[in-house]
Amino acid sequence: MKKKRTFLLAFFTLIFVVCSNATNSDKDQPVKIGIAWRADVSSEFYTNVVCALKEAGAEPVLLPQVKINGFALNGETLQPLYINEYDYLLQEYADMIKAHVLASNAEDAIKDVKAVVFTGGEDISPSLLRIPEPWHGIEAEKDYNATRDMSDYLTMAYCLERDIPILSMCRGMQMLVVVSGGTIIQDIPTYFEQQGKAYHNEHRNMVAPGQYRDYVPHNVDVLDHSSWLYRITGSDTIFGVPSWHHQCVGSVEGTPLRIVGRTMTEGISVIEAVERTDKSFAIGLQFHPEAAIVKRLDGAANALQFMSYSEALVYFKALVAQAKLR
Repeated sequence: MKKKRTFLLAFFTLIFVVCSNATNSDKDQPVKIGIAWRADVSSEFYTNVVCALKEAGAEPVLLPQVKINGFALNGETLQPLYINEYDYLLQEYADMIKAHVLASNAEDAIKDVKAVVFTGGEDISPSLLRIPEPWHGIEAEKDYNATRDMSDYLTMAYCLERDIPILSMCRGMQMLVVVSGGTIIQDIPTYFEQQGKAYHNEHRNMVAPGQYRDYVPHNVDVLDHSSWLYRITGSDTIFGVPSWHHQCVGSVEGTPLRIVGRTMTEGISVIEAVERTDKSFAIGLQFHPEAAIVKRLDGAANALQFMSYSEALVYFKALVAQAKLR
């Protein structure tokens, strides 16, 4: 009997040690954070985010494309029948995406990650707005990706429905606003002209065709000390944010969003940060902290014009911390 008790004690001790080691090993593994699908993974809007997440101690994972069952694709691209002459989603199909009338593969695509980053890029189909708008009519600014709109909208909606932590930059913030029911200003220079104000490209550089269009540095006012933005930055002003956009958020009235950051440009308030008040962690930034991280690491000639490495990294560290709580 004594030998049996000794054997059992040794057996359970071994099981405890193995399980403890496995648990500790799991805890030591970097948390997996998804990056919403995009086809152009060579874009700096993607590669900079990969770098930022790694610097924050996470494992970046490019999520699979999210699509509606029944929509026809050529490879990864929506067939032309879903897209209008301006290259964005026809209203009929935008309405189907907004209403979730058909099932998608969102659950499968996101199942292995603890949080999701939505990156910068093309303008969002204005047919996806709560109150759809016509195309802005500026040929030089016709930059849409209907396939990505479908994937981003469905991914964002799934994350919000299940309170999965979200950090979204530029286009990503605008998608957060669109899914939440807000409005978009489709062209900042046009909007300023309509307000009788001069615009000097404070939010995006203008360059000659074929040249690199770099980010513009400017400051952001933090509006709410109870916000995640203030808890993350600990400051009333964020200095030298990298900015690269010709569209911006118009209004979040009637949505669960609150405006927590802005920039005053020629007396006009440009919304720079929003948060969902009904979610644990769903933040939108109109600027690109990931670009500042890469500029600092690369020793870019203009790196000192932008926020520091540590000031930029805090957004991704906050996301990692939230992801580890799940």
